[in-house]
Amino acid sequence: MQSPGERRELSRSRALPSVQADTDTGVIALQPMKELVKGSDRYRHFIDGEWVDSTVKEWIEVENPATEEIIASVPRGSEADADRAVSAAWRAQPEWEALPPIQRAELLKRLARLILQNRERLAQVVIAEQGKPLAEARGEIEGAALYLTYAAEDARRVTGDIIPSDNPNEQIWIQKVAHGVVVALTAWNYPAALMTRKIGPALLAGNTVVVKSHEGTPLSSFEIAQLALEAGFPAGVINVVSGTGEGIGQALVKHPYTRLITLTGSVRAGKAIFRSAADDLKVLRLELGGKAPFVVAEDADIASAVNAAVLSRFENCGQICICNERMYVHEKIADEFTERFIKAVEALKVGDPRELVDIGPKFSGDELGKVEAMVGRAMDAGAELLTGGKRLTDGAFSRGHWFQPTVLGVDNNAMEIMQDEVFGPVVPIMRVGDFDEAMRLANESRYGLSAYVFTKDMRRIMRLSRELKFGEIYVNRSGGDVVQAHHAGMRDSGIGGEDGKYGLEGYFQKKTMYLNFN
Repeated sequence: MQSPGERRELSRSRALPSVQADTDTGVIALQPMKELVKGSDRYRHFIDGEWVDSTVKEWIEVENPATEEIIASVPRGSEADADRAVSAAWRAQPEWEALPPIQRAELLKRLARLILQNRERLAQVVIAEQGKPLAEARGEIEGAALYLTYAAEDARRVTGDIIPSDNPNEQIWIQKVAHGVVVALTAWNYPAALMTRKIGPALLAGNTVVVKSHEGTPLSSFEIAQLALEAGFPAGVINVVSGTGEGIGQALVKHPYTRLITLTGSVRAGKAIFRSAADDLKVLRLELGGKAPFVVAEDADIASAVNAAVLSRFENCGQICICNERMYVHEKIADEFTERFIKAVEALKVGDPRELVDIGPKFSGDELGKVEAMVGRAMDAGAELLTGGKRLTDGAFSRGHWFQPTVLGVDNNAMEIMQDEVFGPVVPIMRVGDFDEAMRLANESRYGLSAYVFTKDMRRIMRLSRELKFGEIYVNRSGGDVVQAHHAGMRDSGIGGEDGKYGLEGYFQKKTMYLNFN
């Protein structure tokens, strides 16, 4: 997932204030972190319009991934907490749905304005809990507001149908109505934007929501909850809780009042939710990651492809579900492309995410260990290290979770590094003999979220629109979805989707009335 709108340019061309750069390695030394998150260091659940204590006195510490400092603690929510939150949403839902959509939309717009008014503070919260560089954090907050305003714009476009019946003096009315209570489970890579991406259309459709962010990045959602309180949302319409997926998350999914579950997360989490939701036949919308192929044909604009490949791989430290995860480059241009790509990768700046750098830390120590292990196994299996490949641990990088931007040369599409999601600043590159081979190898994946293709041949573009089995395909451009499109995966990348008119449709259900006026 990415913030909507235009992609930022690489910051290597900018002046980088208050940092010391090693021009040989492209690494920027960290300044001491200080006061990234102000205010209370202990949060509470937001339930039924109030900040309330958990029913258990257990806490989860939130770590700054750039420094490993503990910046806050949040409740390790319980089953009883889940019941309180879902029950509050259930009680509030009928009255919320009874409001005209335009009135619901006005509250969404009010919340969006408050988010933008607090952009800098919210961006600092995102930096502190997630490690996203400053420019990207600001973009995420702007995207979070945009998701709300876009949803609000549909208030006057909620339409049904009146169709003729087979019976005399009868009409058939098909209406769109809310599901009821929506549970929104969000991932750690875009904690603010993923929350609003889900609650905007859910609330516009007349549902009420309970949000649980990933336990490592819960602060953004709590801060937005406070702004929702200031915006004037009725009690119980928006509820935000914290805790683990196995704890309060499972309780939210299993709760009998929960009707729709929307998740952005791992395949493992999605399958677990699928099983848990089966008993009550709950409605699911699951975005579960990807392994996006990046295909470069021999007729591609190499400069444009290189720039897009770098942006699409290394933004947010490679921690985006639609990231360029594996590259297939035609052998006729492979040498030139690879040389230029490696040069661009080595120019990326890694460092203090509060500054205008390109890459911040990995989100956690576990995530860092996973990436390091995958690179090691790839090299043991025969991959060639073209650049990077190691943790950054010296000097100012002695604390935090840092990994060099890494490129691997491979010749076997069955390797783990070509099949499993890395979700980090590592990308393998493979030569192919022709476009047909690239298409075949791209489809040899259990994932089906996003793909990238660079070619000037319109016949090939028409082919890939039919043959590539991915929900999003970026042709001759870098990644970055927009709010009016549709974001959805195939295969193990999930079911359902977000954004645009098709995303909004999923937050409604249909009700049919046969109206006989004899």
